[in-house]
Amino acid sequence: MDEFKTQRLNGILVVDAWTRVDGSNARDFEKALRNSVAPDDRGMVIDCEHLTYMSSAGLRVILLMAKMLRKQQAGFAICFLSRPIREIFEISGFDKIIAIHGSRADAISALGG
Repeated sequence: MDEFKTQRLNGILVVDAWTRVDGSNARDFEKALRNSVAPDDRGMVIDCEHLTYMSSAGLRVILLMAKMLRKQQAGFAICFLSRPIREIFEISGFDKIIAIHGSRADAISALGG
């Protein structure tokens, strides 16, 4: 899947999400994220700076990843939400259950990286 890139910074898996996450690619996005997580990762940050759209299918992937990482006792955070995507998170209540940070550095730091 070409819609994201990953890197590890201080034990934190950082995912750069690009373009859209919707019903057409959410399953592939979820599978790729799951396959990217290493057993020794202390957490995951999804950087949404370049994300232009997220549907409810994308929100489902976010929730599933947060739950999976919690079971592994690893952290999960989102950063750089644009105003429209932040509104989606707020309307759905995800801003109450997923840590949202203004910058990648803040998100990594909050996860202990």
